[in-house]
Amino acid sequence: MGGFFGIASKKSCMLDVFFGVDYHSHLGTRRAGMAAFDPEIGLQRQIHNISNAPFRTKFEHIFEEMQGTSAIGCISDADPQPLLIRSNLGTYAICMTGVINNADELIEHYLSFSGGHFDTMTGGKVNQTELLSALINQKSDFVEGIHFAQRSIVGTVSILILTERGTLICARDRMGRLPVAIGRNDDGYAVAFESFAFYKTGYEEVCELGPGEIVELTPTEMIRLAPPYKEKKICSFLWSYYGYPTSTYEGVNVEAMRYRNGAILAENDKAAGHDEPIDYIGGVPDSGTPHAIGYANQSGKPFARAFIKYTPTWSRSFMPASQNDRDKIAKMKQIPVTELIKGKNLLFVDDSIVRGTQLKETVDFLYESGANSVHMRSACPPIMFACKYLNFSRSNSEMELIARRVIMELEGEEGFQHLEEYSDGTTERGQNLRQSICDRFHFASLEFQSLEGVVKAIGLPKCELCTYCFDGKE
Repeated sequence: MGGFFGIASKKSCMLDVFFGVDYHSHLGTRRAGMAAFDPEIGLQRQIHNISNAPFRTKFEHIFEEMQGTSAIGCISDADPQPLLIRSNLGTYAICMTGVINNADELIEHYLSFSGGHFDTMTGGKVNQTELLSALINQKSDFVEGIHFAQRSIVGTVSILILTERGTLICARDRMGRLPVAIGRNDDGYAVAFESFAFYKTGYEEVCELGPGEIVELTPTEMIRLAPPYKEKKICSFLWSYYGYPTSTYEGVNVEAMRYRNGAILAENDKAAGHDEPIDYIGGVPDSGTPHAIGYANQSGKPFARAFIKYTPTWSRSFMPASQNDRDKIAKMKQIPVTELIKGKNLLFVDDSIVRGTQLKETVDFLYESGANSVHMRSACPPIMFACKYLNFSRSNSEMELIARRVIMELEGEEGFQHLEEYSDGTTERGQNLRQSICDRFHFASLEFQSLEGVVKAIGLPKCELCTYCFDGKE
């Protein structure tokens, strides 16, 4: 994933951009960068590896190294960015969020006619942001170049450019899978992935860009360069997991959606006749907690934090490239509250169940701490398809997904013809899937949120949501 933030201002904006980028740190922990424009110095840029230290630590001296009245920055879970590019369109800084799935094909095609070259990273990999700029530079202006790049790319790309004039050019991806919001104050305009970053840096949100919409920001105005497309498919997983609780996308707040989602899960359990004795409802922290609060409020059963994640010195557990490292970090972070576990029947709500390996560690840890039983609920439907638009699940193969693996064990490849049945807990196949996962992970019971439940909790029409990872529909 990743996120960006930028400002075009009448005065120095480095401090606000520093904090604005920092407010996107939950979206990635690999690399971060900032670029600035100063009328006397021109464009400047700094990039740092943040895998072992937070953004603030690596960029705390940025005010001594860079200055500017316009600046952009990004948190990236992929390649280093922003990049400084000199081309037929001038010199500019560029960063992106999203993923280019057909990069090899695009690189081969570009090299076949351009006579150009790419700087390569270890292993010969080309930086996705450099590839994006090469596509944009094939046209005579930024708007035409952005349109060409987004038409050529298989995947999702939202773009933020800082020009040599100090203006920002912002483009939301063609299908609007990721958010891009615009803010304003008396001194200028700002752009962000996470809208809450505006309020803490003194900006008020003006609008969210529509799918494929392109605008230019100056210190005094927002100029629409290209109108939005009609069709929209914003990622539904943003509300369930990735989005920060205080953010709002398409008018829907993340935290409020999670409360509604948990309440719908509780309603579904009651309708299905699940009447297991439960002492406490808890969330698998952190993003499972608000779903669990909604469940507890609706069910009337007490909410409790039976274990706490120790986060001050540990990076987010899903970020390390090695699964073993992710599992180890996840286990080290879990600190039990024994009084709330020993001899208790617990029901936990997690934001999703993707591979399930860390969840098994959690459940084993709870039993080792004296739990009588551990019931599990997923705030999402079973994930049946690896995301091909954002790569949120980090799955190299769909067989890494726990639902797919269990279906293969139960029925072989024939089972993949019945994924809709397996998603539905009222069918025989659906019940077999849930029981098999229970047996594997030692759950006392398991249920998933329905796709209809997720859509209802978000409150937008399903046709405006991307639910590909759940139902495979584009």
